[in-house]
Amino acid sequence: MVRCVNLNSSFWQQIKEQMKSRNSNNKLLSTWLDPIEYVETLNDSQRPRIKLGVPNALHQYFVVENLQDKILSEISDTYKSPFDLEIIVTGPRGGTPNREQTPLVEEPPPAPPPRHTQAQPKEVRSLTHESLNPDHTFSTFVVGKNSEFAHAACYNVAKNPGAEDYNPLYIYGPVGMGKTHLLHSAGNFIREHFPHLKVIYISAERFMNECISALRHQQMEKFRQKFRENSDILLVDDVQYIGKGEATQEEFFHTINLFIERRKQVILAGDRMPKDIMNLEDRNRTRLERGLIADITMPDLETRIAILRYKAEKFGIKIPEEVANYIARISKRSIRELEGNLKKVKMFSELQGLEISYDLVKRILINHETQTTISIEEVQRIVAEHYKIRVTDLKASTRAKPIVVPRQISMHLIKKYLDKSLVDIGRAFGGKDHTTVMNALSRIEHLQTTDQEIANDIQELESKIHNITGM
Repeated sequence: MVRCVNLNSSFWQQIKEQMKSRNSNNKLLSTWLDPIEYVETLNDSQRPRIKLGVPNALHQYFVVENLQDKILSEISDTYKSPFDLEIIVTGPRGGTPNREQTPLVEEPPPAPPPRHTQAQPKEVRSLTHESLNPDHTFSTFVVGKNSEFAHAACYNVAKNPGAEDYNPLYIYGPVGMGKTHLLHSAGNFIREHFPHLKVIYISAERFMNECISALRHQQMEKFRQKFRENSDILLVDDVQYIGKGEATQEEFFHTINLFIERRKQVILAGDRMPKDIMNLEDRNRTRLERGLIADITMPDLETRIAILRYKAEKFGIKIPEEVANYIARISKRSIRELEGNLKKVKMFSELQGLEISYDLVKRILINHETQTTISIEEVQRIVAEHYKIRVTDLKASTRAKPIVVPRQISMHLIKKYLDKSLVDIGRAFGGKDHTTVMNALSRIEHLQTTDQEIANDIQELESKIHNITGM
C-alpha cells in the first residue's frame, strides 16, 4: 500500500473498517472498536504520535490489554512508517450511549432523571418502573441449599403481600449473594399479579439522602406522602446504612410502623443481622426482628456450577463441563465474582475468535486461580467492611472501643490464617510493637469464650475467609 500521509479521522475510520473485515467472526470486536475515536496527531517529535480516545477507564484498560497490538499492526501495514500510539480517556462523545459497558453491569441501572415535573402519584409509579430490573425474577434465580429458605420466604410474601406473619421480611447475607435479585423478583411479581399496588424499591442510602434533602428544604410532608401514602409495597436494600443518621432512623421507624399497621408489605435486605447493624436504634432493631428473617450464604460448588450454566445459557455461551467446574471452583467470593469470570472468558474468547476450552480458560483466569491465599490487606479490608469502619482506622493509634476490638480481631485472624510473626503483624497495623499484638491475641482468645456477639462476628469473618481461600 502507498503511505497514507494524512493521519486524521478518515485514516482512523479506514483502519477500523480494515480490522473489522479481517476479523468478521469476532462478534465482540465492533462493540469495543467502534467507540474509539480519533483525537489528534502530534508532529512535535521525530515521528507522529496518534492519539485515540475512549469513553472511560474501563474501555481504556480493555483496549490496551487486548486490542492495542492489533491496532498497531493494522496501522503499520497501512502507514508503513514509524509512529507512536496513545490511548486516552475522553469520555462519551456526542452523547453516544456507552453500550460497551453493558455486559459488565452487575446492578440494575439507576433511573434517569425525569424530564419534567409530574404529580406525586405519577412520580412514584415512574420510580417503580425504572428501579426494578425486569430480568430479576423468581424464575431466573437459581435456588440452592444456601438460598432456598430466603427464596421461598420472598416468593410466599410476594404471593400474599401484607400478611402479618411475614411483615417485615428481612433477608441478610454477604455482598453479592443474590439479595437484590430477590428484592427485585418480589417487586416484579407483585407488579404483575397485583397491578393496583404501588411498589417502591430504594436503597437505604438513597432513603437517607432524600430524607436529609427534604429536611433541608422543609419538604418533609412531601417526603412522608411519597413513602407512606403513595406506596403500598416498600423494598429497601442495603439496610445496614440506615444507622448513619438520627433523623433518618426516626422517619424510617414511623414509615415501617405505618406500613405494618396498614398491612402493607415491607421487604428489606442487608449484609448483617439487625442486631449487628451499628448505631441502629433499639426500636428499629426490634421492628426489623418482629417479622421473618431469612439468611442467604455463599452457594456450594454444585449450586455455583448450576448458576454458571444458567448464566452461560443466558449469555449464549457454550462451555464444556470441565470449564464450568473449573470456573465455579475458583469463584469462591460471591455470585458476582462467578458471573464476572464468565463474562471475562466470553469477552476474551470472542475477541480472539477462539473456542472456549479448558486450556484457554486457565490461561485467562490464571491470576485469579493463584489467589487461593489471602493477604494481610484483604483480612483488614474484610474486617473493616464488617464493622463499617476504614482500614486506616485499624492502623491508627486510637484506643476507642469501636476500633480497638476490630483491630484485635484482625490481628487474631491474620495470626490464625497467615501465621505471620508478631513483628510482621504489628508492622501492618501502623508499627505496633509485638507486646501489643500479644495482648490483642490473648484478649480475643478470652472474648471468644465470654462474649457471644464477638464469637459470632469472628465466626462470620472466618466464613468469609473460607469462601475466599477454601482454608
